[in-house]
Parts: sequence; C-alpha cells; structure tokens
Amino acid sequence: MKTLSERQRRWRLLLGGDSQDGLGPEDCQLDDILAALYHGPDEEQERSAGLGRSAPKISRWLGDIRERFPRSVVRVMQKDAFERLNLDQMLLEPEILETVEPDVHMVANLISLSHLVSDKSKDTARQVVQKLVDELMRRLRNRTEQAIRGSLNRAVRKNRPLPGDIDWGRTIRANLKHYQEDLNTVIPERLIGFGRRKPSHMKEIVLCVDQSGSMATSVIYASIFAAVMASIPAVRTSLVVFDTAVVDLSEKLQDPVEVLFGVQLGGGTDINLAVSYCEQLITKPRDTTLILITDLYEGGNERELVKRAAAIKENGTSLVTLLALNDDGAPSYDQKLAGEFAALDIPTFACTPDLFPDLMATALDGGDVGKWAANENLVLERS
Repeated sequence: MKTLSERQRRWRLLLGGDSQDGLGPEDCQLDDILAALYHGPDEEQERSAGLGRSAPKISRWLGDIRERFPRSVVRVMQKDAFERLNLDQMLLEPEILETVEPDVHMVANLISLSHLVSDKSKDTARQVVQKLVDELMRRLRNRTEQAIRGSLNRAVRKNRPLPGDIDWGRTIRANLKHYQEDLNTVIPERLIGFGRRKPSHMKEIVLCVDQSGSMATSVIYASIFAAVMASIPAVRTSLVVFDTAVVDLSEKLQDPVEVLFGVQLGGGTDINLAVSYCEQLITKPRDTTLILITDLYEGGNERELVKRAAAIKENGTSLVTLLALNDDGAPSYDQKLAGEFAALDIPTFACTPDLFPDLMATALDGGDVGKWAANENLVLERS
C-alpha cells in the first residue's frame, strides 16, 4: 500500500473520501471522527461513520474528539455536531452530558432544553453549567472587579486602606524616599487608597436582558457579569430578564448557576414592558447605569418604548443599549429602532465580553460611552 506524503495526507483528511488507502491506523481513526460529522448529506456511508441518534455512539465520538483535538477545536466540532445533525435532544442524556466540553453555545442549548431535562439528568446538567460558570468567573472576575473598583471616586483618599483599595501608583510615588537599595524595592511608610463611597452614594447598575433565543449567549455572559458586580459592596446590581414577561433574578445573583436555570430562552419579546419594570428600580437616576441588552426586535409597544427610553435618559440615568454581548460577530437587530435610540444619544452597539468591564468602568465614571466604543472600534449605530 502506497504511503501518502504529508501534503497528500493533509489534503485527504481535509477533503474526506471513501477510500482510506495510504492512511495509517491513527489517521484512519481521525478520518472516521471527521467523517461522522462532516460527510456530505448525499454521500453513502460505506464505513461505520455517522452519529445517528444513538447516545452511546455519540458519547464515544465526543470522547474521541477530546482525545484527538485541542480544546478550542473540540468546542467548534461539538457546536457543528449539534447544529448540523440536530442533536440538541441528545443533551438530555446523562451519558452525553458527562462527556461534553462545556462552552457558551452548548450551555445555551442545554438551558433552552432545561424544562425537558429528566430527574436523572438534572444533577449532571447542573455540573456541566457549573463547569462553564467557574471557567467564565476565572476569566472575567478579576478584570471586572478591578475596572469597576477603579472607577469609584478616586478623588477621596484614605491612609489606612484595605488591601483591595490600595492605590499602588500614588503609594509608591509618596514613598520613593523609603527606597531600599539592598532590597531593590520601596517599603511604604504610608499607604494611600481609593476612598469608598458612603452607602447613600452607592452606584446602581441594572442589567435588562432579552432572553429570546437569538440572545442566548448574551444572557449567559450578562448573568456572569451581574454575579461579579453583585459581589462588589459599593455597587448595587439588579438583573432582569424578559421575553413577553419580566423576571427579576437579582436575589439569585449569589449563585450564577441558579440564575441560568431561572432563564427561559425563546419566546416573544416585550422590551417596553421590561424597561418599564427597570424604570421602577431606579431610585437615584444620576448614580444609575441601565444596560439594555437586546436585538431591539420589539413585539410590544415600540412608540412607547422610544418615549420611555428618552424619559429615562432625560432623567439623568446613563442608558446604554447592547445589541449583543458575545464573541459571535455582527448581530442581527432592528436597524430602524436602533437608529431611533441612537438619535436620542443612547449609545447602541454590540460588545465583546472582554470589553464589557471597561464599558462599565466608563459608564460608572460618568464618561462618554459612545466615544469609548468608537475608540475601541466597536460599530456604533447612527441615527
């Protein structure tokens, strides 16, 4: 049997084919893994490729791709499998849940099916969601906390700050005369910290999140950020999700997994109703930031929504509309309504999760969020 060159081998694995002549045993296994997912819809499957609807077969396939591919590729292939082969229902099987590599899209699918999860699958489903939550927390917590804490009243200083409140730049400059040459460091005699606002001057954040199916990944990221911000004493955070009804999940923010299982993805959209509810939560407009996360496809009263948004902004609340909070690229949204929001000078754009902490810091500082978005090369909606 003729052995393929490395170039031929790569092209053969990329393009697929019925014959495995020239492939070694490991490449044959790799070829079977890829063929199970990416064979053409009209091709005859002469080999044992294909996933069918068998949970054990899918479970083995998921294990194989985790063994043979890096984590980032595994997530792409899992997403392709559930989209191309319509395997969403297989997420209800415990043996499948135990083998998937959780990512935002996978968990979004799982949450959308949560009402169908059997009792024997519920514990496993929570473990899958918990794994993703833990990963996102590790990735996003520190930067979010630092950005928001750093935006809180830097003008007020104190000389006995808590460790998390120390302004290291000013502390080092104030103690340069205490530089220890033999230790090559500064030993500060006096610590300078950021002052905490008194409770009566706390900043308030309201995240109002559209839970229609197209906003699924945005809901997950928003829930994680809300949980992080709720842990910061100087900020009062509310999380409101909506479709044609409104659900306030603020009391569950200590447990992000519980928050996500409280979400019901899909259904219609009544943005005006949700904004009306959030308006009632605003007690100190000039100290409040309202982040509306929606694609602006309004199923309720569009005229009333525009009037309400204008009134909230006129009252002094910092109002920002995010058309998406994800890494999925340009979102689909109602451009007409987005233009009307932009005409009210309401910053309206999509944002990636990695930039969200800086967005919040800018808003809490009283900065120009629209200018910040432009500087970050985010596509701002124009009137």
